[in-house]
Amino acid sequence: MQVLYTIGIWFYGLGIRIAALFNEKARQWVRGRKGIFAELEKAFAGKPNPVWVHCASLGEYEQAKPVIEKIKAENPEIQILVTFFSPSGYTQAIKKPVADYNFYLPLDLPCHVRRFLNIVQPRTAIFVKYEFWFNYMRQLHQNNIPFYYISAIFRENQHFFKPFGCWFAKQLRQATHYFVQTEKSKDLLESIGIKQVTVCGDTRFDRVSAIAAKVQPFPFMETFRQDKKIIVAGSTWGPDEELLAQLLQDFPEYKLVVAPHEITRKEEVKNTFSAYKTTLYSSMNEEQLSDSQVLIIDTIGILSRLYQYSHVSYIGGAFKTGLHNILEAAVYGKPLFFGPHYDHFNEAVRLVDLKGAFSVSSVDEMKETMTNFEQNPDYYTQTCSICQDYVAQNAGAADMIYNQIEKSIRKDGACTVSTK
Repeated sequence: MQVLYTIGIWFYGLGIRIAALFNEKARQWVRGRKGIFAELEKAFAGKPNPVWVHCASLGEYEQAKPVIEKIKAENPEIQILVTFFSPSGYTQAIKKPVADYNFYLPLDLPCHVRRFLNIVQPRTAIFVKYEFWFNYMRQLHQNNIPFYYISAIFRENQHFFKPFGCWFAKQLRQATHYFVQTEKSKDLLESIGIKQVTVCGDTRFDRVSAIAAKVQPFPFMETFRQDKKIIVAGSTWGPDEELLAQLLQDFPEYKLVVAPHEITRKEEVKNTFSAYKTTLYSSMNEEQLSDSQVLIIDTIGILSRLYQYSHVSYIGGAFKTGLHNILEAAVYGKPLFFGPHYDHFNEAVRLVDLKGAFSVSSVDEMKETMTNFEQNPDYYTQTCSICQDYVAQNAGAADMIYNQIEKSIRKDGACTVSTK
């Protein structure tokens, strides 16, 4: 089965190289790995064994940051390597790195894995959430290099837990320990014989709490807000924006900040809100801001801090593409709204159950809840407290993880990678 898996990975890499002829993201994936072993050899020549952290993309990188920062704070002499599968994670990480080294991950082929591990000689490895690369897992296990999964989450429809998934389940048993988000994930792992599991939640709670604690004001938002209430809508797509455009008709006392998930859509977004005075962040001035009802954020990197101004927040993606990060809004203790498809997002499910967040399928549903907030200030205040308390009560995963992996992080001595 390992051979079939490796053949599948080889064809997967070939498929990406073919796609690179037509797709920019695929081209970035290929370019990022060109000459990577020479770059790794140059970076790690004579260097002590790093802690290796692997993230699929940007979202997993955000989950890794609290643990990386904890390791660096407690062990400033230890170097940290972060690898990425996707360009979207790598390109953001190198703009403001928190680790000593950032690289793409070589494709999960045995020859690549052995060469990577021989060059890097990691003292321990940390995989974030769900990056199951079985050749890497096998080599780490065979060479007695501890490796962990953090903020992991499992669902019963995954192939690990199916009758045909015995081989895949066997690969999972090689990990040193799993730090999972939910009791359900722990139960699923235990059902296939994996006992090295701790439920500690999601490190994103630590990340958003740290950001909120250091948040700085935006003077332009004060100019924009005037005496109005603000809806901050983050990571939106077309269906989200159409709903919000209808909502504003009945709530003229509100202004809207909308940050589309893809800023290249800014003209499309502007057209959606053509009935309102609208300003682009990239071309705003003081007079335009004060008169505008809609501010379109056509830049990246500031959304998580804009949520501090929201009276209510709207998180995009749950009509079609998949719900985006709700915790960076929830940390500010304001009610949340999002579309109907959120079942795969544990924090969204929990906040809906707690009545701190509201899933809406139509503008009328959002209008009803917004009207209740306006007519019943105590209800609004209670909803705010639910969101704030939920984040506060679930923070602390990074400390729990570090306390359990500290010994393997601090161990000395290089690994010796076999050639099998």
